[in-house]
Amino acid sequence: MGFSLTSKAHAKRWPSQSNTLRATLLFALVIALAGSCAAQGQGDAIPYRTMVPVSIDGRPYKLELSVHKPAGAGPFPTLVFNHGSTGYGTDPSRFTRSVENHSIAAFFVSLGWVVVFPARRGRGGSEGEYDEGFSVPRFLGYSCIPSLSLAGEQRALKDIGAVWEAVSAFPFVDPRRMVIGGQSRGGALSVAFAGTHASTVKGVINFVGGWLGSPCPTAASVNDHVFRAGAAYPGQSLWLYASGDRYYSLAQSSSAHQSFLAAGGRASFHSYEISSPYGHDLHRRPDLWGKDVLKYLRTLHGGG
Repeated sequence: MGFSLTSKAHAKRWPSQSNTLRATLLFALVIALAGSCAAQGQGDAIPYRTMVPVSIDGRPYKLELSVHKPAGAGPFPTLVFNHGSTGYGTDPSRFTRSVENHSIAAFFVSLGWVVVFPARRGRGGSEGEYDEGFSVPRFLGYSCIPSLSLAGEQRALKDIGAVWEAVSAFPFVDPRRMVIGGQSRGGALSVAFAGTHASTVKGVINFVGGWLGSPCPTAASVNDHVFRAGAAYPGQSLWLYASGDRYYSLAQSSSAHQSFLAAGGRASFHSYEISSPYGHDLHRRPDLWGKDVLKYLRTLHGGG
């Protein structure tokens, strides 16, 4: 079954006109809806947080999900959007902050999508310890040592796998139309996850993704390793980056993209101009990436 690019409330037939004009009008409508939702807190019928029971490495946990959905019973196409890190990992007060993103939620809900923001172990209200590649001692923050850093990445992927399975069973979610995405570490994790879950992942959207930021001398090699794990995914993924990113420069990110392609991956790379240091907040700017995301969703629709 294909993706629906309009909510039921806006599913009227377009009048006869050029494809270019139609696409422009659709994009303007989506941006207007998303902006209105973000400004007024409307557009999703029941935004809520819930604790979902999962099993990871044979142990039970409850992970917090923030769920945004359109009105109605569904089942709806669904985006599972994964959060990033906490800067340099040196401020524990940031670990328990909310991980939802209202710009992403408003944009996709206005299209008739469910959006789920999972909090991995120890993040948000989720149970367990937050342990995604810390130094020894831990107060030094995230480690640049590949063995420690990549062990944290593997731990995070287990959390995403548990959440993915749980969300696919929600009655209002169509498991045949699930897209994975994320920001920063969440973007890189989404690419890597798709490489081993091709049968259930319909698409991948990576916002300014990477595992280690540029201050780490091992960042390029570690990030390439994480992304190459996703090269086995046979579908096309969408990579979105911006200038003015204090963690992942366009040069570094473009190089990671080329490494991904060389490993056999398929991904389109888009970059946008944002003044420093706000490039890492690209996910808050649907006015920049909205057209490219809509185009990508249409390719998924055409793929059935």
